[in-house]
Amino acid sequence: MAEFKAPVPYQDQLLLSLHDIKTMDFHQENLAKQIGDKNRLIRGVAGSGKTIILASRAKMLSKQNPDWKILILCYNISLANTIQQMINHMVSEPEDLFDFDPSNKMVQNQNIIVRNFHSWLKNDLKMKEHQLGQMIEKIERNEAILPTYDAVLIDEGQDFEADWLRLVSLLINAETQSLLLVEDRAQDIYKRKRSYLQDTGFSFQGRSKVLTINYRNTAQIVKFAWDFYRKHSLFKNKVVNRELEGEIIAPQSTKRKGPEPGIIKASNFFDEMRIVARQIVKLQKELKVPLDEMLILYRVKRTHKYPIIDIIKRTLAEFDIPYFWITENDVSKRSFKKEDGKVKISTIDSSKGLDFQAVFIVNVDSMPFPLEEDREREVSLLYIGMTRAKQFLCLSYSGESEFTKYLDRINHERKDRKSGMENIN
Repeated sequence: MAEFKAPVPYQDQLLLSLHDIKTMDFHQENLAKQIGDKNRLIRGVAGSGKTIILASRAKMLSKQNPDWKILILCYNISLANTIQQMINHMVSEPEDLFDFDPSNKMVQNQNIIVRNFHSWLKNDLKMKEHQLGQMIEKIERNEAILPTYDAVLIDEGQDFEADWLRLVSLLINAETQSLLLVEDRAQDIYKRKRSYLQDTGFSFQGRSKVLTINYRNTAQIVKFAWDFYRKHSLFKNKVVNRELEGEIIAPQSTKRKGPEPGIIKASNFFDEMRIVARQIVKLQKELKVPLDEMLILYRVKRTHKYPIIDIIKRTLAEFDIPYFWITENDVSKRSFKKEDGKVKISTIDSSKGLDFQAVFIVNVDSMPFPLEEDREREVSLLYIGMTRAKQFLCLSYSGESEFTKYLDRINHERKDRKSGMENIN
């Protein structure tokens, strides 16, 4: 008997059939126009274009309401920087032929403010986190005057604590009630307890959209990352396909195909990095992948055996590969430009919301990190790392851990399949 499949909505059908990322991005920009007003919740899998929808939505609101004050918040410093660049890029692009005015050199997004939560708290509200509870009470009693916003858009909402959401929702203009929350529970690495109605005072019943299609990553990467997540996550019993608040959504993948993710096992970290550097050179020379479309992810700066970050930098220099270390400090997180001709280096934590053509996750044997008590967080982290890759993904290690044993098994299965195929031929 054929398996029953619920009919896929027309828009999703279209997205599933597309092969070109630019077309898919355009599709998500259009979706931003159809969300509806006031408070809305978008729950989507990694790679479903959530940040593009959020940025497009901000651009649209800014254009329709030039006098509005619009705030975009996220947890990560580097993601805030990326969203800012995305907004600048979107705003400078004409909507259509008649929208283009060469005499208008003014950037129109003066009314969009992009911040990571803690810098917003410190610089815009002049407040420290421990004062939050007190401040919320004061606002509720009308005893405090703080800036208000006509629209607030929150990316990676699963990273926000209840108090943060409460504070934000109290500062939204009561007439517009414009709050857009975007989230993916499978990328939850801070384990916040969550009830949106309690946290924000807004009900999202009938006001949410679920994005189940991952179009950023190739079908091979989606399957590889999801297989890993499903096998290792304690939340596997909570995985659902559709409308349940607080649950994890299983991703569907588009028709976009690519190579199987690479798995490299080396004898030590020096060798591991040399193999990675050679792969980078090969991708650039043979497949014409630009260096600034490549990302190296690491879990910890140093282990008891190796100074991880020093070896990464030294090896890249040895191969004459220019690089930029995003997570060196707060300044580098805020100032990095994606299109600078350099390979990027980042912790996995800070890579949320970013995507690159090719991603190398090195030193996987540091995961699950022994000092991290929450193993579930480590599973989410590696899943996040894998889903940053649009086309090429490579995981490498030189030691042993629970996750590398899993990768060893996949490697063996691949070799067995290959020799089986050769025997048939």
